[in-house]
Amino acid sequence: MDTPTLITIIASFAALVIGYVIATVVGKSIQKNKALEIIKKAEADAEIIKEKKMLQAREKFHQLKSEHDKHVNEKNKSLADGENRIKQKELQLTSKIEDYKKKEHEIENLKKNVLDQKELVEKRREDLEKMHSRQVQQLETIAGLSKEDAKSQLVEALKAEAKTNALSYIQEIMEEAKLNANKEAKKIVLQTIQRVGVEASVENAITVFNIESDEIKGRIIGREGRNIRALEAATGVEIIIDDTPEAIVLSCFDPVKREIARLALHQLVMDGRIHPARIEEVVNKVQKQIDEEIMEIGKRTTIDLGIHGLHSDLIRHVGKMRYRSSYGQNLLQHSREVANLCGIMAAELGLNPKIAKRAGLLHDIGKVPDGESEMPHAIYGMKLAEKYKEKPEICNAIGAHHDEVEMTSLYAPIIQVCDAISGARPGARREMTENYIKRIKELESLAMEYPGVTKSYAIQAGRELRVLVESEKVTDAESDALAFTISNRIQTEMTYPGQVKVTVIREKRSVAVAK
Repeated sequence: MDTPTLITIIASFAALVIGYVIATVVGKSIQKNKALEIIKKAEADAEIIKEKKMLQAREKFHQLKSEHDKHVNEKNKSLADGENRIKQKELQLTSKIEDYKKKEHEIENLKKNVLDQKELVEKRREDLEKMHSRQVQQLETIAGLSKEDAKSQLVEALKAEAKTNALSYIQEIMEEAKLNANKEAKKIVLQTIQRVGVEASVENAITVFNIESDEIKGRIIGREGRNIRALEAATGVEIIIDDTPEAIVLSCFDPVKREIARLALHQLVMDGRIHPARIEEVVNKVQKQIDEEIMEIGKRTTIDLGIHGLHSDLIRHVGKMRYRSSYGQNLLQHSREVANLCGIMAAELGLNPKIAKRAGLLHDIGKVPDGESEMPHAIYGMKLAEKYKEKPEICNAIGAHHDEVEMTSLYAPIIQVCDAISGARPGARREMTENYIKRIKELESLAMEYPGVTKSYAIQAGRELRVLVESEKVTDAESDALAFTISNRIQTEMTYPGQVKVTVIREKRSVAVAK
């Protein structure tokens, strides 16, 4: 019996007791019949409630029992399924164990067979070694050479053949690479050169100042030479006054100082007052004018090239390049040309043309230092660019355009190539006769060092080297290798503008005289 049913029975009983008490108490004042009726009614009500609650309790009991039986049946079914699965797994394991035993047995049989075959192979190997040793002895007896001598001769022959084949193969690969890889490069370079045309100007280490008459020479020299000494001290230029009619020579390696001296002399001669105090005043005035002109040239150059945000000190260095020359080529014109070439080439290659132009303009900035510098101009220019917060790729391109630092961006090789294009153009630069002859002789003597070479000629201003070899001593394959070797030596050991073409000529002549 559950708790609600018990509570109901207790409540009914309590109601009956309470009714009885009440009836007893009331019965004292009320008639006995009414009290009995109340008691009977209460008993009847209690019986009805009791039967109802007992019926509910039985139904609940039957419901709980059916749920419990259902749960027990499910558990029994689950246990039965688990037992079936375990039996299946046991069967599978039993089958696998049997297969494993079979395979183990097969492996044992294979091992026995392998051991038997190994013994057979060892025996045959011993027989082959004995046979090989007998054959080697027979070959040594027939050839009259030992095994080591024959091996060394074979190795040397193979090395020589492999070297020849490798050089020929390298030559073929290089030719194929030039035909394929240079196609677009040539197109870009030719288009770039065609789109840029800048005239080359030649600067010297001296400036000739023309005068109207030789009487002015005496006034420039002054009493006991005080005027010329004051002028040389103020300008830093050597003034040469000789018997040359109506001309005074200004000699100095610094073009800016020469220009200051020329303009100062011009003003002094036009004014007519030439004395040390006046000389110093005029030179200072011209110095300021030149400084302003240098800044103006630098600003105009950057505006023409579309370069913005350049530091004022770098602009001043750009203006100073107007008065500097390199191998006879005006440095500012060279830098402008390189900047334009770099911009065009960078645009063709999909790079930023503004960065390339900026690096091209500044690549030779180290050639116009404010003072004496022992560093190479490329390194000095890189330091200047770093000092004034230029971008890392621009600084690297400036420092690497002569391979003095490692290239870290694609702009560096573009600057190097465009610098070579501008400097190697015919007529762009001039070269001292002594250096030119020395370079030609070095080219010819380098080729004469190789065996089989009879003559060598440097032609086309040293841009082509023709090497004549003896046909009896040098084969066709060796002539290809010789051309490759000489070109590599020229590239690594010599300094030259542009490129040098090496042509090896092997010719056989058969001569007979009919009498």
